[in-house]
Amino acid sequence: PKMKEDHCLHAALLCLGLLCYSQALTKERLNHTRPSLHGHHEKGKEGQVLHRSKRGWVWNQFFVIEEYTGPDPVLVGRLHSDIDSGDGNIKYILSGEGAGIIFVIDDKSGNIHATKTLDREERAQYTLTAQAVDRNTNRPLEPPSEFIVKVQDINDNPPEFLHENYHANVPERSNVGTSVIQVTASDADDPTYGNSAKLVYSILEGQPYFSVEAQTGIIRTALPNMDREAKEEYHVVIQAKDMGGHMGGLSGTTKVTITLTDVNDNPPKFPQSVYQMSVSEAAVPGEEVGRVKAKDPDIGENGLVAYSIIDGDGMDMFEITTDYETQEGVVKLKKTLDYETKKSYSLKVEAANVHIDPKFISNGPFKDTVTVKIAVEDADEPPVFLKPSYIFEVQENAASGTVVGKVHAKDPDAANSAIRYSIDRHTDLERYFVINAEDGNIKTIKALDREEMAWHNISVFAVEVHKQHQEAKVPIAIKVVDVNDNAPKFAAAYEAFVCENARSNQQFITISADDKDDSANGPRFIFSLPPEIIHNPNFTLRDNRDNTASVLVRREGFSRQKQDLYLLPIVISDGGVPPLSSTNTLTIRVCGCDSGGSLLSCNAEAYVLNAGLSTGALIAILACIVILLVIVVLFVTLKRQKKEPLIVFEEEDVRENIITYDDEGGGEEDTEAFDIATLQNPDGINGFIPRKDIKPEYQYLPRPGLRPAPNSVDVDDFINTRIQEADNDPTAPPYDSIQIYGYEGRGSVAGSLSSLESATTDSDLDYDYLQNWGPRFKKLADLYGSKDTFDDDS
Repeated sequence: PKMKEDHCLHAALLCLGLLCYSQALTKERLNHTRPSLHGHHEKGKEGQVLHRSKRGWVWNQFFVIEEYTGPDPVLVGRLHSDIDSGDGNIKYILSGEGAGIIFVIDDKSGNIHATKTLDREERAQYTLTAQAVDRNTNRPLEPPSEFIVKVQDINDNPPEFLHENYHANVPERSNVGTSVIQVTASDADDPTYGNSAKLVYSILEGQPYFSVEAQTGIIRTALPNMDREAKEEYHVVIQAKDMGGHMGGLSGTTKVTITLTDVNDNPPKFPQSVYQMSVSEAAVPGEEVGRVKAKDPDIGENGLVAYSIIDGDGMDMFEITTDYETQEGVVKLKKTLDYETKKSYSLKVEAANVHIDPKFISNGPFKDTVTVKIAVEDADEPPVFLKPSYIFEVQENAASGTVVGKVHAKDPDAANSAIRYSIDRHTDLERYFVINAEDGNIKTIKALDREEMAWHNISVFAVEVHKQHQEAKVPIAIKVVDVNDNAPKFAAAYEAFVCENARSNQQFITISADDKDDSANGPRFIFSLPPEIIHNPNFTLRDNRDNTASVLVRREGFSRQKQDLYLLPIVISDGGVPPLSSTNTLTIRVCGCDSGGSLLSCNAEAYVLNAGLSTGALIAILACIVILLVIVVLFVTLKRQKKEPLIVFEEEDVRENIITYDDEGGGEEDTEAFDIATLQNPDGINGFIPRKDIKPEYQYLPRPGLRPAPNSVDVDDFINTRIQEADNDPTAPPYDSIQIYGYEGRGSVAGSLSSLESATTDSDLDYDYLQNWGPRFKKLADLYGSKDTFDDDS
C-alpha cells in the first residue's frame, strides 16, 4: 500500500508539471506566432513605402496531456489575429476532428479548451482548422489554416505479456546459462516519448535455479547439474517493468512452468543381491520360473533395460527374456528338469541399459548383476520304461505259454514304488498275449499264424501300486517268425490245351507256384512228376530252375474221339527246412488246331458235322437264325398295335363304354359268368343254356318245363331239388356264383300276396296253406294265417 501511494503521488506531480509546461509553451507559441493581418509598413532607401502581404497567423502544434481529470476544461491554446482590435467584431470558428465535441473555442477570445479526457492510446493527435470571420457579415477575414493537437503521453499503461502462462523444457544436467525460453511483454504507452514504454525484465520467483536477461526476457539456467530425478518441474515468475525499471514505473508478470527432460544419467540397479526361486520338475519347457527387476530412475528409452544370463550352472536349463512393459526380466525353463538328478541351479543375471548417452559415460557402467538361485521341487512322476519301445520275436505255431519278451519300468521318485503291468486290451482284441503283472514277462495265449498276421502291435501299461493315477505306456511290436507250414501250390488255376496234331517234345504250357510262407521257406520251387507216372507216355515235365516248369508233349497223334481230357499230377516242393511238397493236378484238353497250330475247337461233338463246314459257315447260319427271330418279333408287335387303335386312336368319349345295370347283381362276376339277358327273360328258354367257361362233352337234353307244384308240395324240397339240378348241370353257370333272378315265375296257387291288391277287392283270401310250406315261411304264416286275428287287432 505504501508503494502504491508513492506511485500515485509521483504520477500526480508529473501530470501537474506537464500541464503547466504545456500551457506556458502554448502561450509562448501564441505570442510568438500572432502576426498582423495588415502587414508591415516599411520605408525604402529613398523613402518609398513598400507593402508586403503575409499571413495573419502561422500555427505550430498544440499539446494536451492525456488522462487530465481536473475540475475545469483544460486550455489547449489560444487563437488570435493581428486584425483583432478587441472590439468583438472578429469571430473565431474551429472545425475538423473533434471540433465542438472534444475541442471548443471561445469565438471572441479564441481560447481552445478540451472538454473531455483524452487517451493517447485511443488517438494520438487531432487535425483541426481555424478561421477568423467578420461577426456581422461572416466574411472571412483571413484564409482557413490547419493545426494539429497532439495528445501528450503519460505512463498510464502497465506492461502486458503475450501469454499468461508459458511452458518450457530443458534437459537435466544442463550447463549454467543454457537458454530455456524467451518471454516478451508489450507496453501501450508511447515508446518515443520518455521512458513510459521502456521495459526491464526481472525474476520474482525461481531463484536460484533460473535467471532472466533484463533487456531481452531470455530465461536461462542458473545452477549446474539440476537433477530431474530430484525435482522435475519448476515454477518461475517473470516481471516486466516500464520507466526503465525505476521507481514509479508500472509492471506486469507472467508464470513460466519449466520441466526438466530426462537424460540417461543413472545406471540400472538391482534392489537386492540374490533372488530365490523354485520350480517343479514336472514343469514343461517354456514355463515361467520367476522375475527379476533392476530399477532405473530414468524414463523412456533412457530407462530401457535388457536382461541376459552371463554365468551359472543353469545356463543350459534356463533362459531369460525382457518384458518391456514392466521392465522385468522373466526367467523361463528351457529344458525338462529331474529332481533326482539335480536339485538346484544358480544363475548370474545382468541388466544393462539399451541406450547409453556418451556425455555421461563417466558416471559408471550402465549395468548391474544379480545372482538367481533356483530350487527344483520334487514331483510325483509316473513310472518310466527302460526303453521308449520294444521289439520281440516269436515263432508261429508256438505252443500256448511261450515267452515272447520282458518289459521293465521303474518309479523315478525317491519312494521307488512297486510297479504293476497290464496289456491295453484295445490293442490286443483277439487276446493273443498275456503279461505277468509282477515281472513284465509277456507270453502267448494261443498259437500265432504268420500268414494271418505277421506283426502284432500292442501297448503295455505300468502303474504304481500305491498311486493308480500314475501310469506309463509303452508300445511293443511282436514279429511272428515264419515256420515252413504251407506247401507250395499252383500260382493260378491252370487249364492247358494240346493240339491233336502236336509234335513230340512240343511245349504247350509253363506253370509257376506260390507259397504263403516267407521267402526263406518258399522258393526255390522244385517241380516233378510223381514216381508212379514218371514214365508217362503222353506228357513230360521240365523244371526251368527259375520257380517255373514247362509241360511238354511226349508223343504224337492225340484224338478227341478217343480221349479229350487228361489229368496230369505235378509235385511241387519248396525250399524250407524241412521242405514241404504238394501234388497239384493239371487239366489238359485235346483240341483241334489248324496247320499253323491255331486253336479251332476243343469239343468232341464237332466231328459229327460235315467236314467241309467251316467256322465261317457256322457263323452265317447263326446270323440267319437271329434275323428270322427278329422278323417274327416285329410281326407279332405290329399285329398287337393294329388292335389298340380301337380305343387309343378313336376319339370317343369314354363314358359311352359304361354299361349300367339296374339289377342288384353280384358284381363283375355276373357279367362274366352268364348272359344277363337270359336271366331277365326266362320265358325265352327253349333249350339248354351253353356254358361260356367250359365246352360240354355231350349235348344236354332240353329241360322240361316247370311243373306247377301241387298244393301239398314242400317249398323247401323244391328249392333243394333245383339246387341239385344246377350243381349237376354242365351247362349251368360256374359254381360259387350268385344268381339273381328278376322274374317271379309263371304263377302260384297262392296268387298274389300283395296287400295292395287285397285292399282293392272284397274277396277273402285264405293263407292257411302257408303252414305247410315249412319253417322258412312260419313267420309269414303267422302274419296271414288267421283272419280272426286281424279282425281282433283292428
